Amino acid sequence: MASNHHDTGYKELFSYPEFVQQLIEGFAPSEIADLMDFSTLKNHSGNYITPLFEEKFEDVVWSVEVTWEGMTQRVFLYILLEFQSAVDRTMPIRLMHYVACFYSHLIKTKVTTVGQGMPPILPIVLYNGAKRWTAKQDIYDMVQPEPPSFLQVNQPHLRYYLIDEGRYTDEELGLRQTPLSGVFSIEKASTDRKGLQKAVDRIVSIIQTDPHKDRIDKIITRWLKRHLQRLGAEVNLDQLNSLVEDKDMLAENLENWAQKEQMEGEQRGRLDEARDNLRAQLSFKFGDVPSWVEDRIDRADHAQLKSWLRDILFANSVDEMFNQ
Repeated sequence: MASNHHDTGYKELFSYPEFVQQLIEGFAPSEIADLMDFSTLKNHSGNYITPLFEEKFEDVVWSVEVTWEGMTQRVFLYILLEFQSAVDRTMPIRLMHYVACFYSHLIKTKVTTVGQGMPPILPIVLYNGAKRWTAKQDIYDMVQPEPPSFLQVNQPHLRYYLIDEGRYTDEELGLRQTPLSGVFSIEKASTDRKGLQKAVDRIVSIIQTDPHKDRIDKIITRWLKRHLQRLGAEVNLDQLNSLVEDKDMLAENLENWAQKEQMEGEQRGRLDEARDNLRAQLSFKFGDVPSWVEDRIDRADHAQLKSWLRDILFANSVDEMFNQ
C-alpha cells in the first residue's frame, strides 16, 4: 500500500481491541457503535496481494458481532490507514479493489463460501494529513456525468466512512476521554511544541485513570517514542520507558527541545535578514546580482555575511568584493 502507516505506530495501536473500540465508539456514528458487541472483536489483519495495484498491503481488519432486529451477524471492520501528505482522489477505486480482494481472501481461506454469501463490511479510512480530505467517499460519485436513471442501478456503489483527524478541534477531542483521542491530540499538536506538551499531559491524565493503566501506558509509550522519533525530537528516548512514570523527564526534554528550536529559529531569522540586507545593498550599488553570488550568499554563515556587509562600503565591483 502506498500509505506509510508502518512508521506511525498506528498499526500496532489497532492491533489491540480496546483501540478499535475507542475508534468506533468515539469517531463512528453512534447508531453503528450501539449495535456492536465489542467483547466479540476478532483480529483478521494480514497480508494481501492486490493484482490491480500490484502491491502487497497490510490493513487492519477486525470482525465484531452486531445485533439488530433480533438477528446477530458478524461484521468486518476494514480500517485503511491513510497517512500520506496528499489526498488520494483514487481512494474509492482503491478501496473497492481492496474490499474485493478481501472477499476473495475470505473465500480462499474458507471463512465463507459463495453459497453462504459475503459478510457485511464497514470500510473506514483513517486520515491524518494536514490538508482536509476532499476525495469522493462513494465510487458512484466518481461516475461523471451522472448516468441516466435506467443505468444508475448498474453502477458500482461502495461508500467508506472517513475519520479525518485534522477536522476535530481540541475541544471535540477533549470530550472523548480515551487514549486514542489523546493520540489524535498529540498528532494535531506536533508542530506546536507548547501544544505538544499540553497534549502529552492530557494523555498521561487519561492513562492514569484507565483501569488497565499499566498495559495502556506501555502501548502509548511505544507509540509516542516512535512518533517523537519521526518528528526528529531531541529527546532521550532510551530513558523513556513509561509515559506516566517518566512524565517529568519527558516534559523537561520537550521544553529543552522547544527552546533549542526557538533559538535556531531566531538564528535563521537573523541569517535571512542579513542575506536580504546584503542582496538589497548589492543590487543598489552594482545592479543585478550574478547567480554565483546568490549561491555564496545562501551558503554563508552570519559572520561571513557581516563581513560582506562591511566590505560593500569600499568595494568597486562584485568580483572585487567576493575576491573573484
